[in-house]
Amino acid sequence: MTIQSTTRTVTTPLERAEVPGHMLTKTAARALAVLRVATGFVFLWAFLDKTFGLGYSTPAAKAWINGGSPTKGFLASVDVGPAQSVAHAIAGTWWANTLFMVGMAAVGIALITGVGLRVAAASGALIMGMMWLTEFPLAQYTSAGAPTGSTNPLTDYHLVYAVVVVLLAAAYAGHTWGLGRRWAQLPLVQKHRWLI
Repeated sequence: MTIQSTTRTVTTPLERAEVPGHMLTKTAARALAVLRVATGFVFLWAFLDKTFGLGYSTPAAKAWINGGSPTKGFLASVDVGPAQSVAHAIAGTWWANTLFMVGMAAVGIALITGVGLRVAAASGALIMGMMWLTEFPLAQYTSAGAPTGSTNPLTDYHLVYAVVVVLLAAAYAGHTWGLGRRWAQLPLVQKHRWLI
């Protein structure tokens, strides 16, 4: 025989806030959604500009579709840090171009739609981490002895973007104003939670 109690446990807002999933207000969830879309556009725009030469960082003549290399300019100009020789060796190779461009497009689309944020976070953080390493802000001088112009020995925008994509995945930011909630309900995603 089961006796059910009619008393209800009342929790205070502070107690609810300490439980994961109850920490975000609607305003915070919406702010994270805006951050998700804005960050996604940063990644997707880099892909679009380098592919079609839209004239911002890439002129039409150097567009990927016109035979330009999305990685050569950045990697060939690396003049500091432990990754300098590797960057020069892979600058402009077909596989480096392809991996970089597919990664930028995929991360951008995932962030904008709110789908697959865990994979996007890992991929985006890896891309940004490798770019941070090639720019190596720890160094104050290049291998030729010129000032690097580094304004901070550790943190630059690459690390900030890496932290942001991880935060967005951890906070389920794709559930607000995105397709993340529907995506998470798919049987494949239910079986393989890393796809969320």
